[in-house]
Amino acid sequence: QAHFVESGGGLVQPGGSLRLSCAASGFSLNGYAIAWFRQAPGKEREGVICITRDDTTNYLTESVQGRFTISRDSAKNMVYLQINSLESDDAGVYSCAARTIHCSAYWNRYDYWGQGTQITVSS
Repeated sequence: QAHFVESGGGLVQPGGSLRLSCAASGFSLNGYAIAWFRQAPGKEREGVICITRDDTTNYLTESVQGRFTISRDSAKNMVYLQINSLESDDAGVYSCAARTIHCSAYWNRYDYWGQGTQITVSS
């Protein structure tokens, strides 16, 4: 069954950096838009950033511009999220998701998901 496996989360201090990885299983990432979503306790799932099938970056929330970078390695069937200058509002479970053709900020428009990886921001 097609799905993702995320890794790279952890505890980080404010201002720190993390690199999340998203490994696709059961399908090829080629032709898909891949997004990262996050969900903090008590909050709705939020679209963060997306890479289109031609590797253009779409920011799904303004607060991450200049701090988050998404990239794709098609040979490894992987997507990465580099997060710099972490803020307390960045904490949550980060999940990657795939849908055909275009990026979308709406989580229910994505076809494949992973279980997520937790980011905790604390000094």
